[in-house]
This record gives sequence, structure tokens and C-alpha cells, in this order.
Amino acid sequence: MYESFYGMTEKPFSIQPDPDFLYFGKRHSLAYAMLKYGVENRAGFTVITGEIGSGKTTLIRHLLNNLPDMVTVGLITNTQRNITEILEPVMLAFGQPFSGISGLALYEDFQNFLIEEYRKGRRVILIVDEAQNLSPEVLESLRLLSNINADKHQLLQVIITGQPELKATLSKPELQQFAQRVAVDFHISPLSASEVPLYIDHRLKVAGRHKKLFTIGACRCVAKFTNGIPRAINILCDTALMYGMAAEAAQIDEAMIEEVIRDKREFGVFSNDVDAGQT
Repeated sequence: MYESFYGMTEKPFSIQPDPDFLYFGKRHSLAYAMLKYGVENRAGFTVITGEIGSGKTTLIRHLLNNLPDMVTVGLITNTQRNITEILEPVMLAFGQPFSGISGLALYEDFQNFLIEEYRKGRRVILIVDEAQNLSPEVLESLRLLSNINADKHQLLQVIITGQPELKATLSKPELQQFAQRVAVDFHISPLSASEVPLYIDHRLKVAGRHKKLFTIGACRCVAKFTNGIPRAINILCDTALMYGMAAEAAQIDEAMIEEVIRDKREFGVFSNDVDAGQT
């Protein structure tokens, strides 16, 4: 709707994870460097954590777009709390048959899959997104899967991402062996107040807008009411652009951001979205 009005070719503030819009601030640059380090150095486990909407999934999407061709990747994105057995979702993630196969036979099939990929000269990486939902028992099962090896070579690398609860889970005594296998870990903090205007301008430029659109005061207001959480910034800025178009405003100023916040608090179905970083 507002894209053509503000000279853009697409929406700049979608809440869907889109690596084309990834902003490499300090923390996201470090997080991606740690992910690359884990992949290149064949780390058994790499753990990336961050608040809801901090950009973890977008980083993973960017990593997937830049992995070498000789890497076989399995991605698990739907980690429900009622998962009691991890092997079936793992087999599904790699496109392997699992239905009607018993646990022991399934483990043997997965082991054979890893060995065959190794024979082909391929590396295998399992990525588990939103892993804070997994129980200690399921995480321990993941650790056991990572024990499969050939000669001195580990055949499976695991990258897991999750909300801060994942860090608390991994600190439990029963997961001490798992924690000792984590070679790389990093927590993504929210954007700083000085990074928020850079983040906003970056997304606008990717969408085709090169002229300044959000005033300094507007950016300051966005930073304050979102605490630097990227998804919350996107929600607030997207709505502000709709308000701006309706008002035929050449720029989005602080008063307009404050109006959006007031209206979301008073009339919005999800009135806490704007303040996602303040809870």
C-alpha cells in the first residue's frame, strides 16, 4: 500500500525472516561470525540464543544461503513441547524415511545415512530452530546422536537456536555432558539506541528508499518503545508508514510514532507488540 507512496519497491518492515534485509549490527555480526566459525571448525554443538524477535531465524536463513555445496542440511523449525523422541523429526528434516520403523532400526538407518554422506565427502549439519521448547531428555538424545563417528571424524554437527530459556535448560545438572559438548555459543542482545536508526535506514534502502524518511526524533522514540528488538521495530515502523501515507506526510516524525503507540495500546488486538522489548 504505502510502498509506491514512499518510493519503495517492497515492504521494508515485514516480520517474516528475510536474509535480504538482515542488518549486521555489532551483535548480529558477532553471532554470524560465531555460526561460521562453528561450521568451518566442525563444532559438535553451536548454540545461539536471543529474545523473541531478535533475529535468530533470519541469521540461520542467511547461513543456509551461504553454506558450501558439499554440506547436507536438515532443518527442524517446529519444536513442540510435546516432542518426546527427536529421531523422527531428524529423519524428516533430512528427507529420510521414518514411518513405521522401530526406534533401534531408525537409529541404525540414521547412522547409515551419516556414514553414506561421509563416504560421499559430504558434511552433515542439523539445525534446530526455537529449541527452547525441547526437554532435557530430548536434548540429551541429540547429544547421543552427535556421538556417531567414523574413525576420528564426527559425522554430525548440530546448531541450535532458542530464547533465553534454552540457556537455563542447558545449565541443568542432567545436561552437564551436553553443555560440555557446546564448542560455540553466543547470545544476541537487542540493538542499541544508536543502532536503531541505522537498522531502520538499512531496511528502507534495501526496499528501494534512499532518502531519509524517519526523523531522528522518530528513531529515538522507536528505540525507546521497542528496546531495540528488531521484530518490535518492524511492527511499529510498518504501522507508522501506513499512518504516514494516510496523512500524506513526507516524513515520519516523533509525533506520528507516538500516535501509533497510543492507538496500538488503546485499540490494538495485540497491544503489547509495540512494547515487546519492555516485558
